[in-house]
Amino acid sequence: MEIAEHFYADDPAIGHPDVRTRLPDTDYFFLGNGLVLAAVQVCRSGEGTPLGLLIMDPERFGPKRAALTCDPESGLGRTRVGVEVGGEAHFPAPGDLLGEWEADRDVPTVRVTWHAGGVGVEERFSCPDSHRPRIAREIRLKAAGPLPGPVALLGGGLPPDGLPLELSRLGEAAATLLNEVRVVEGRPAVETRITSLRGAGRGRSEPPDLPGAVPDPPDRPLTGYWSSLATLRTPHEGLNRLFLAARSQLPAAVDRRGRMDGSIWQYNLEWVRDQSHVAEALVRLGDQEKARTVLLRLLDEMVSPEGDTVDSGRRRPAQDVELDQNGELLSALATYVDWTGDGEPVLARWDRVRALASFPLQDRFRHEASGLLHNRREYWERHGDHGIQDGFELMSQFAVALGLEDAARLAGTLGREEDRERWARAAAGLKHAMLEDPRFRLVEEGRLIKRRGVDGAWQRTIRLEPASGLPEGIPLREEGPHFLDPDTSSVLPIAHGFIAPRGELARRTLARVEELWNQRWTGGGYGRYHASSEPDSPGAWPFASLFVARACVEAGQDDRVWRVLNWLLDTGGGRAGSWFENDGPRISPPYPQVGITPWTWAEVITLCVHHLLGVRPDAQGVTLRPRPLAGLGEMEGTLRVGSRRLHLVVRPAPSPEARGAVADGTRLPWGDGGVRLPLPRSDVRVEVLC
Repeated sequence: MEIAEHFYADDPAIGHPDVRTRLPDTDYFFLGNGLVLAAVQVCRSGEGTPLGLLIMDPERFGPKRAALTCDPESGLGRTRVGVEVGGEAHFPAPGDLLGEWEADRDVPTVRVTWHAGGVGVEERFSCPDSHRPRIAREIRLKAAGPLPGPVALLGGGLPPDGLPLELSRLGEAAATLLNEVRVVEGRPAVETRITSLRGAGRGRSEPPDLPGAVPDPPDRPLTGYWSSLATLRTPHEGLNRLFLAARSQLPAAVDRRGRMDGSIWQYNLEWVRDQSHVAEALVRLGDQEKARTVLLRLLDEMVSPEGDTVDSGRRRPAQDVELDQNGELLSALATYVDWTGDGEPVLARWDRVRALASFPLQDRFRHEASGLLHNRREYWERHGDHGIQDGFELMSQFAVALGLEDAARLAGTLGREEDRERWARAAAGLKHAMLEDPRFRLVEEGRLIKRRGVDGAWQRTIRLEPASGLPEGIPLREEGPHFLDPDTSSVLPIAHGFIAPRGELARRTLARVEELWNQRWTGGGYGRYHASSEPDSPGAWPFASLFVARACVEAGQDDRVWRVLNWLLDTGGGRAGSWFENDGPRISPPYPQVGITPWTWAEVITLCVHHLLGVRPDAQGVTLRPRPLAGLGEMEGTLRVGSRRLHLVVRPAPSPEARGAVADGTRLPWGDGGVRLPLPRSDVRVEVLC
């Protein structure tokens, strides 16, 4: 690998402030339908356009400045809407903005409020249609008292002289604008059209009698799609808000062909790893069709016939291949079939699945003395130039072993018995070597460790190659030592139950990872690993923090789960529920500006559905193992399993003996793994006491 591969040319100091992703005190609310991707920018610091609309073609990845509505000179200024009252123009002011997701709407809707003189302004943004690339923007005005003169809307693509609205004292008026992406001279562009006007003296749905105004053209509405997705309701409004934000934004980040930028505006590249986790979250969310599209595209386009996978949009030589991706995609495929019962598309690509499972087991990766897998790439993509030695990475062993376990179960479901037996043996051998080998196991001092060399030595530190070309100011260029442990990825075997979540190995591993909270910062959150070995920005990582939260749910450490959730709500991006990849300062250039990482939304959904609600289907039935957090009380959710709806109500049991469930009147006992439910043949309501 070349270090320069990590470098990008986009300089945030060039151009309008709106080209910067990390504007202070700014939230981004994402909307889309696979044909269009939009972000509502709410900037309260005054550095960028206070209320702007970024519209993007999801099939063209790019930096923030490449958004179709971002002008090199005026930024997002042309997208702002103003209100003229009595000849005086008013536009949103940084200190007078409140943006939020609106719950209980037919489609995800962002509501932003501000004031214009004596007029209160509400703007609502949504993506209402399924087959057209357009964003609807409804502007509603309400007079708070006598007005000094006529009222008109300004800007936002409206005619230069504005749009007159009939608004009297204590009256209301509204207009709806459609921002539609159209191809003009071979390139996409945004066209704004007026589709409706409402106000005093005008019928509520009467078409506007204005030049250029058009009625709302017909399309298949997205209301049915959104109502089919999973829901979650708890007494904790913050947790509800996190789930709503993830539910609203994750599907919007994936285009109609299953493509997704690993971090919006940042990388402009794709990873099998990220998209595997996103596909799992989508199927848990109930979007089986989009999950299927993502997974089949990964098999068809991002796994080679030999079985190696793409990362950063590239195939790698053996020493740099990300072996964990093979296991993560196998697990995602099994999760899809478990939730949907749809094995045919996977079976049709069984040769590619077999190659995916076999690739990490080749002699060039297998260590003869231990059976462990080795190369010079680590989970967070450091490699030889960063000081990574040839050796055994914890995540390569764990993810591949877990993926082979899941693939063996999948093979049994689909009648591939020979593959099932082979993969089950390989998974068991790899797991044994990882946890039990007397010399090479990835355990030291009673906890999981990140890495060992092929000679069996614990690789505790790394050292940057002198000619690496990395910029000054990063921790890895400071005086050493530069520690590899602890690492948040080491908690994933706990989150998945690969090791006993409440055993001593898990307890000691989680205790060591606690060092990663507030390492070189004070605002909270876990770094992805020890900050001394960071070749980039030291700072908290939201999705890595959710790794720890998921493990802590299973380990019964609820206080640490709440700490992560409260940090997500309070940290930058928490109002919108769209977080940057990390919270640290970014040296840009040479590194790209930090972007919004969809993987974080996937982690929120998996935390809520897989861990808190505890819904785990397979080919034979559904295991329900809810884990209500301390102080949470009742949870209620609706989920799609196969073609049926599962309505789940979870309440704390007054005693261990009272645990159990009632499914449509039938009493179900509590077993070691929770409650076991047959695969639903019709919609079913289940009440669980746990």
